[in-house]
Amino acid sequence: MHELALAMPHVTVEYGTGDNPVYQVGGKSFVFFRTPRPDAVDPDTGERYADVIVFWVESEADKQALVQDEASRFFTTAHFDGHPSVLLRAGRIGELTRNELAEVVQDAWLSRASARRAAAWLRSRHPE
Repeated sequence: MHELALAMPHVTVEYGTGDNPVYQVGGKSFVFFRTPRPDAVDPDTGERYADVIVFWVESEADKQALVQDEASRFFTTAHFDGHPSVLLRAGRIGELTRNELAEVVQDAWLSRASARRAAAWLRSRHPE
């Protein structure tokens, strides 16, 4: 995940609470690691998840597409109602293929990058 986020252009890394990495483009976070919070807990033990990663998404429709299936690795909580992001436990990241994870990271980056940077990156991937 770290390698994929750092591979995107114009990325900087800040460190938030607990020295958790926050990947940014143009000063806007697109992927970050949360500290344990009461809204994301193990349903069996009630313990707070210590490994939640937040990925920004472009729209509510994109968010719903990722979280609507009960078998999906992605989820959300009431804390993120109305927020354009999805959550993933780092402990489940291995259940995604590298391509699936790359797509989520790239989409997160695109949702936060400036229009100029996004267009330049897309052109570099699909030259005319």
